[in-house]
Amino acid sequence: MPLTTKTIGPLSCQIYDKLPPGQSPKIITIISHGFGAPGDDLVPLGSEVLRKYPALAEQVRFVFPAAPLSLVEMGIPGGRAWWMLDVAELNAAIASGNIRDQRNKTPDGLLEAAQKFREFVDALQKESGLPLSQFVLAGFSQGSMISTEVALNLPQPPAALVLWSSTLLCEQRWTSLAEKAEKFPIQQSHGTQDPILPFDGAIWLKDMFEQNQFAVDFSEFMGPHTIPEIALEKFGTLLTGLTGTD
Repeated sequence: MPLTTKTIGPLSCQIYDKLPPGQSPKIITIISHGFGAPGDDLVPLGSEVLRKYPALAEQVRFVFPAAPLSLVEMGIPGGRAWWMLDVAELNAAIASGNIRDQRNKTPDGLLEAAQKFREFVDALQKESGLPLSQFVLAGFSQGSMISTEVALNLPQPPAALVLWSSTLLCEQRWTSLAEKAEKFPIQQSHGTQDPILPFDGAIWLKDMFEQNQFAVDFSEFMGPHTIPEIALEKFGTLLTGLTGTD
């Protein structure tokens, strides 16, 4: 399996591609995992996408950063986080079925994590020599939120932003950034039965982007907190279009 582990800027990451030696990709896709997952949690997505879309094999490099915080002390060996969560509060909300409205929250540690992620992107861009217009930022759950924060702050727009099971945070901040940002395409998917990040939060995020003239390809699916098949199909189609391999 063509997988390498290295440190780029402040973050460790795994890199997956099938590019011939010395060949640069047309697109670099950074895929960020969610809270509590190990840093390599989403690595299988790379091979799955290339299996379904073999023409991408010589076009796309997949990069999977590990979040900076270890959760060993929380009793989650190997688990990582972009910022800490109040797990007791989360579990209580899930048990009660209450919607977790986080629109007015800027979580402690989000901006610090975003700074590390941005340094990682800058270092990866410098190493690759590719412009930001050839980068796709993708993420699941907490990884999608850090991707949103960074994408809205980049000096040039990325090729696309892909959000699996996301939600709207820090609404005033993101709205202000979205108003000023150059627009880029967004893919978003969310399960109607998600107990962790309720569906309403995904709709609030979608609406915020659309009200600021972003084009959002939104996939609603009957299911929980996960990445569904339809999202992977659309992800592969997006990469195919960006690389001109369709």
